[in-house]
Amino acid sequence: MQAKRINGLDTLRALAILLVLMSHYCGFVSKHQTFGFAGDIGWAGVDLFFVLSGYLIGNQIMSAAAKGQALSLKNFFARRLLRTLPNYYVVLAAYFIFPVALGGRSTSSLWQFLTFTQNIGLEYGQTFTHSWSLCIEEQFYLILPIVSVVLVRLKSPIWLAWGLLIAAIGSGMAFRAVAYMHGHGAFDAEVYYSSFGRFDELLPGVAIAMLKNFHASLYDRLMRHGQALLITGLLATGSVLYCINNDDYNKLLIVNSLGFSLIAISFAILTFAALSPNSYLHRLRLPGAAQLALWSYAVYLVHKPVFMLIGEQLAKRHINANAPLTIVLVTAAGIFGGWLLYRMVERPFMQIREKWFPGPNQRAQIN
Repeated sequence: MQAKRINGLDTLRALAILLVLMSHYCGFVSKHQTFGFAGDIGWAGVDLFFVLSGYLIGNQIMSAAAKGQALSLKNFFARRLLRTLPNYYVVLAAYFIFPVALGGRSTSSLWQFLTFTQNIGLEYGQTFTHSWSLCIEEQFYLILPIVSVVLVRLKSPIWLAWGLLIAAIGSGMAFRAVAYMHGHGAFDAEVYYSSFGRFDELLPGVAIAMLKNFHASLYDRLMRHGQALLITGLLATGSVLYCINNDDYNKLLIVNSLGFSLIAISFAILTFAALSPNSYLHRLRLPGAAQLALWSYAVYLVHKPVFMLIGEQLAKRHINANAPLTIVLVTAAGIFGGWLLYRMVERPFMQIREKWFPGPNQRAQIN
């Protein structure tokens, strides 16, 4: 039985991949601020993915715990690996088969790519750098279910789980503050790609799952205010992104230490709105959003090497990369590459996953 899709979550996931596409188009194709402010904040698409992943994975784990059902770590990890590894390893193979065409100035060891640890010590300009976010998610998918199982088996009170979650978010803020001060104000790859500096962005999504499954009355009250959540989320997101992107603010310690956490919390409010039947975000069904959301993981993996190859050819032929038709065609090529990977690799393995390791029937869409 296929899980019911939620329009609001599809819209947010589609928005996330579009932001990433705009950011990388500016960085690897046009080498220009082609999309203005939207391109400047395109990096935030990854942060939105983090929050959505935190909720979707957290909801799977928390719903089982709330019902008193034992979480099968074997089944959980098998489903996660069949979801993430096939696409990833196909693209990874392409990077190593065509190192000259796709490679950066240096490449992490193969064992780091195979174990999702290449984000440790990763530098700007290296090979397959956009895989850093996959590392953080895979590391998170390893830790969260294990911590959850331990807390359940110890019959820990729910307040302890909340305490750990809040402390973890505080630890992420503290790590970024110390790194910022130690680096004399430089915000570099050691922070941007670091697991310690970014993992806390998945936790606001987990917090939503905890509210939904352990504090149902409070969750239901919040769901009744979907429009207010939407407006609040939009205002909070716009304000935080403006401060991070503004040269007058983005060099401040408070922005560098709290910024990622605040943008994740802002996105979590939007995720709340997406889940609320009273919100326009929940009810609005944008044409193509569901499909783009479905292909988003494959598109994320494929689009950057496609952009790099096309961008090089455009530059050689002196073709204007800022022309509207060029933008549409190049972006479509990136999405098409992701769709192809989805159809040829991801979907067959997802069918194998449902046959070998069927998941629980849930009304929320499965990540």
